[in-house]
Amino acid sequence: MPVLDEALSAKANSSRRPKAVSTEALLDVEKARPVLEQIANKWSVLILTVLCSRPSRFNEIMRRLDGITHKALSDALKRLERNGLIRREVLTTTTPVGVEYTITPLGRSLQQPFEALYAWSMTYGPELEAAQQEYDRVRD
Repeated sequence: MPVLDEALSAKANSSRRPKAVSTEALLDVEKARPVLEQIANKWSVLILTVLCSRPSRFNEIMRRLDGITHKALSDALKRLERNGLIRREVLTTTTPVGVEYTITPLGRSLQQPFEALYAWSMTYGPELEAAQQEYDRVRD
């Protein structure tokens, strides 16, 4: 019986300890995945980054995001608005009527993680590129 008591005690103690993020991520992938799919795609991250600095109109966002298509930007803006990360405001003071997009407080809460990802990409981008080149060299 002492072995069983030790096992039960260890299980009880481990359930009280906070789990590591990686363990939590594996256990809650069903919860996290739909959220991450909404915010972690390439265009959403870049659009939110643009809007962190100032509200912008559609064409201004498009100019700042080299390579995005009209449809991709339109779809991403709708998705971000639906998720409460940006707000779309019709400007009635201009002719033709303009639309301006503003980041919401919920969207702004992603600014720090995005800045951390940007810093990581600037720091480790050369290593990533070198690893890709080495992989391609070995595979050829």
